[in-house]
Amino acid sequence: MSIIQEFLRYNRQTILPEIGDEGQEKLKKAKVLVIGAGGLGCPILQYIATAGVGFIGIMDFDIIEIHNLHRQILYTENEIDQEKVIVAQEVISKLNPLIKVIAISEKLTIQNASQIIQQYDIIVDGSDNFTTRYLVNDTCVALQKTLVYGSILRFEGQLAVFNHNGSKNLRDLFPEMPDPKEVPNCNLNGVLGSVPGIIGTMMAHETLKLILELPTLKNELVLFNMLDWNFTKLNF
Repeated sequence: MSIIQEFLRYNRQTILPEIGDEGQEKLKKAKVLVIGAGGLGCPILQYIATAGVGFIGIMDFDIIEIHNLHRQILYTENEIDQEKVIVAQEVISKLNPLIKVIAISEKLTIQNASQIIQQYDIIVDGSDNFTTRYLVNDTCVALQKTLVYGSILRFEGQLAVFNHNGSKNLRDLFPEMPDPKEVPNCNLNGVLGSVPGIIGTMMAHETLKLILELPTLKNELVLFNMLDWNFTKLNF
């Protein structure tokens, strides 16, 4: 693709004085790891890719199932039983052929977390369980990596940026991981399909602002109730 075509692709954001050509170059050089290619990961991947984040890693070990399709918008019935990361890599690469997208078809574990996470500038956690969330958080703290955090359930969502330029992390907010058996989850309690789309887009937005060095959340947890549009920001 020529320089002119690249200019035209990103023109609507580079004309913003807060971004410009310098900001677009920052996006091009950024390395972002998205953990989870599900309800949150799908919109996160779409928006950071189309904005021009130059190197994106997608990590997931799950396959596409029919119950995913109401919210995981990268996939169709034609891809049922295929690996999410492989399909997501193909779709995202077609959305923006200027960037590099790699698929990591592994479960994040204590054994591989540091080796994988250390290769990226920003980690975006779209996982759906507390074991992974705390492992991601603790690894980011150990490696001094910025973490964009989000979670969803029913009609509700949460958003935060952890461990950025000395800011606090998940354990400053919730010191101990809760017992998974005592915490509601989407498998048992459900979620409206648009909810992860809204929160995932916001997570992508914070990721882009971090790369562009624009103001982002700091020591704040934003709670969204999308049934009655009640927004609460908690300082911690």
